Amino acid sequence: MPTEVALLESRALRGEQMGRVDVLDKVKSLVMLPDGIHVRTEDVARYFEVSTGAVRRLTDRHQEEFTENGLRVLRGADLQSFHSDMMSLWAREGVESYPQAATQLRLYTRRTVLNIAMLLRDSDIARCVRTYLLDAEESLRTRYASLDQRVTRIESCLTGVGSALQELGPVLVRMSERLDSLDRKVEVTHQVIGAMSLRLTDVQQDVVRLDGRLDGRLDCFARQLKDLRRRSGQRGQR
Repeated sequence: MPTEVALLESRALRGEQMGRVDVLDKVKSLVMLPDGIHVRTEDVARYFEVSTGAVRRLTDRHQEEFTENGLRVLRGADLQSFHSDMMSLWAREGVESYPQAATQLRLYTRRTVLNIAMLLRDSDIARCVRTYLLDAEESLRTRYASLDQRVTRIESCLTGVGSALQELGPVLVRMSERLDSLDRKVEVTHQVIGAMSLRLTDVQQDVVRLDGRLDGRLDCFARQLKDLRRRSGQRGQR
């Protein structure tokens, strides 16, 4: 874990933290200009509770780094244009006057202010910002370590699953073969049942025909028996 000293001394470490501008408002409210983007030197000094001279000296010593992180120095036409924009925005908010710089104006973004917080030694607010950054970094590292352990456990489980699947493969093949064999037997059974159904249909038709013939013969026998009885009766009368 990086230390506060390392953060003060290493530009590379400071660069890694430039995306954490949210910590500024978590430590103390940073009042922006009406455009919501910039603050002036006096606003930065008020935030860190130091003199404007301390802020200017720090920005002069690390001008290149601060410029990369949003520091702008306005002069001439650019300064007049910016003042005009700010006066228009302040007028919308009901502010009658706007303090204007005479010859030049240094403008800082949130990234620049965070950059100052990582370099300003004689400010309790800056130290709080650095502490917050380092604590958040440690918390983030802890979460990443926990996540890494969880991923490692999952990978171990997946390794066991892979071995189990390899052992299960031949079993699945044998089961597939047995199911194929069973499908073939079922198909043959269906064919036999179909043939038996056709045979039974033929037998039914034969029974119907035989029943018709039997009914005819029984009717004939009944008539013959009736005739025989009639003849026998006639002979008895004689």
